[in-house]
Amino acid sequence: MRRRLLVRGSASERVRTGVVGYHLTENRLAEVVLVRGQRSLETVKKALDPLDVQERLTDKPVLLKVNFITTKTWETGATTDPIIVEALIQEIREADGRVFVVESDATVTRADRAAEATGMLDLCRRYKVQFINLSKMKERVAVKIQGCETLGSITVPRLVLESHVVSAAKMKTHGDTTVTLGLKNMFGLLPDRFKGKYHLKGIEKVIVDINSVLRPSLVVIDGFIAMEGYGPVNGDPVKMDLVLAGYDPVATDATAARVMGFDPHRIYHIRRCHEKGLGEIDQIQVVGERIEEVKRCFKPA
Repeated sequence: MRRRLLVRGSASERVRTGVVGYHLTENRLAEVVLVRGQRSLETVKKALDPLDVQERLTDKPVLLKVNFITTKTWETGATTDPIIVEALIQEIREADGRVFVVESDATVTRADRAAEATGMLDLCRRYKVQFINLSKMKERVAVKIQGCETLGSITVPRLVLESHVVSAAKMKTHGDTTVTLGLKNMFGLLPDRFKGKYHLKGIEKVIVDINSVLRPSLVVIDGFIAMEGYGPVNGDPVKMDLVLAGYDPVATDATAARVMGFDPHRIYHIRRCHEKGLGEIDQIQVVGERIEEVKRCFKPA
């Protein structure tokens, strides 16, 4: 298959300069916005502005799914930067939307402790936004997965099914999945604390199954400080000064993988999600920076 990764020069300039009023055009390509800039609300909003977030994320609550696999702070490259979440809260609030920040417990990390340690709780208090530990939610719903890879069903909090989910992911390497980006971040919607059982079933297949029934409404990848090497927790921080955003989770992850020097076709969960019709892996229009200009070959885990 011939790969088609396009950049529109005029769009690139408008995204970089923050011109208001630019909109992505409708076509058959999946658009991914790739912005480079200093860590700031302005840089995040340059990635969000072309996507009409305020118009798309309406009519139901919005869950900002962060990556809190550890209590390490954002500058280590391990957890979602609060500034990404702050920009999203401002955008959604401007559209009078209800917004929550969510995460579930991991085997070795409680979500509440991570939210406190990373400064996310302080941010939530400042904006009067509720942080929800999904592992503590009692009302849950079983969802059957047709044509599954390994899971016949998953059980998630009802709130997840009744809301828009924004995968506010971190750009990191991962020992089992090569990368952890928007698709992998959705794994944290499972409320089970002891998630090792899913790794035994084949974590990449589990990721595909989850995304086949829980499609994120938007993916925003925090690449201000990324992580290479022994990720997703103990790798080395990499200053990239990047934010990626898109509505197609496969296209957004595929673009981020290419920025990191990986071929998304060789990453099982990205390739398989594409094969199952969950998004594009090649037919992508990159708006903003050129991949070649910001690419850095990450050390694998």
